[in-house]
Amino acid sequence: MTTALHTQPTTFGLTDTLRSTAKLTFVQFKLFLREPMAFFFNLAFPVLILLLFGIIWGNEPGSSFFSPVYGYIDAQTPALAALIIGTVAFMTIPIATATAREQKLLRRFQATPMRPLVYLISDVLVNFAVALTGMILLVVVARLVFGLRFGGSWMALFAGFTFAALSFIAVGYLIASLSPTSRVAQVAGQVIFFPMMFLSGAAMPLQIMPAGVQAAAQWLPLTHVVRLLQDLWFGAQWNTTALLVLSGMLIVGTAVSLFTFRWE
Repeated sequence: MTTALHTQPTTFGLTDTLRSTAKLTFVQFKLFLREPMAFFFNLAFPVLILLLFGIIWGNEPGSSFFSPVYGYIDAQTPALAALIIGTVAFMTIPIATATAREQKLLRRFQATPMRPLVYLISDVLVNFAVALTGMILLVVVARLVFGLRFGGSWMALFAGFTFAALSFIAVGYLIASLSPTSRVAQVAGQVIFFPMMFLSGAAMPLQIMPAGVQAAAQWLPLTHVVRLLQDLWFGAQWNTTALLVLSGMLIVGTAVSLFTFRWE
């Protein structure tokens, strides 16, 4: 008996699709909350970094390496939001998806009348919601503890954050699609993410690093997320280079992951 969804007759309509997507998204989010490591690294860890460096550097105007009217926390909050995007894309999605494949969960989804797109949409929504929640936590804590300043448009920042998150999420699914096991997915995600975490300006300002490191950082995708979000945070124009890099990631990541994605 075949389990391929496209070989089965289905009467799944739009209403059923929307209802299934909503229910599955809720279930997926509950499952995420039951994973303490994922919860810690996606939500708690960036806040702890914010508090640690806030205590060390403070948030006095002129301490941000960017402008005399902004402090260190003002500049580092959007950078840490980029860190959250990278963590979700490279540390959460590949491992969770490969693990679900190994445990035959994806195969069970495929064998139901539910369209595969429902699963993919719900998974993307959950991971985006996790990233957005992490950024909101950063903003709230930074505002309450360090008097966070903001000079841009919240709508523009949300749009930039969404675009960057979707671009990185697409690459996360690409890694998950190409990884035969969850162990391989974990190693691949770490190898890609950890150098970007420390060299892109996401965990610490790029301006304090040697000139050679700063030059090499221009080739790291996460560097462009940091710049995009910081520019929007300070009210500057959209960073064209960052948009081009992220557009390429979104297009290539989506196309390749859709072509290579395996349910079992």
